[in-house]
Amino acid sequence: MVDSRDADLIRDRREQYETAGLDVDDVYGDPMLQWQRWHDEAYDAGVAEPNAMTLGTVGLDGVPDARIVLARGADARGFSFFTNYSGAKSRQLDATPAASAVFGWLDLHRQVRVRGTVERLSVEESDEYFAGRPRGSQLGAWASPQSEVIADRSELQRRIDVVEEQFGDGEDVPRPGFWGGWLLIPSEWEFWQGRPSRLHDRLRYRPDPVTNTWHIHRLAP
Repeated sequence: MVDSRDADLIRDRREQYETAGLDVDDVYGDPMLQWQRWHDEAYDAGVAEPNAMTLGTVGLDGVPDARIVLARGADARGFSFFTNYSGAKSRQLDATPAASAVFGWLDLHRQVRVRGTVERLSVEESDEYFAGRPRGSQLGAWASPQSEVIADRSELQRRIDVVEEQFGDGEDVPRPGFWGGWLLIPSEWEFWQGRPSRLHDRLRYRPDPVTNTWHIHRLAP
């Protein structure tokens, strides 16, 4: 049972957002450029892991699922991230190739929401990213049966030991075929800026297929 004092702390905890406003005239017409501007400002402000995003997927049971992953690429196509293709989220994305993402830069009272479709990155892109990972992360990708039940931490260490022996000291570690990248291709964006009295600013981008541009609309908070 939750202590009543803890419940009161959660209920009554509030922070007034005394930040500058956000209007249509303040943002780029291209949402990825606007995201990059905000990401850079979050980085410059010292926000921890500014490329962290909460990735939402549809579970195989039809129930929403979510976890935080790191965006490792952001370009005109969308956002890329990397994971085990045998893990839970990849199985979900294979079954339902759609996802959402939220970037939360709470120190700046900002968040960005994205919805869209997903597809696997090319073998070449996955190989290039894997080759640049720290060796320990490369070995971990081989050793971890992601999302599967394991007995304890020592089982994972035993798997690491086997992989380290397999590849030896200093040898290049190839990318395992069961590990690679995904691309989230946005079809809708929302930029959210906290404002006083919970009258927040929300700007939504949706594509115009005829003009190949983005429509920007203000949403009520």
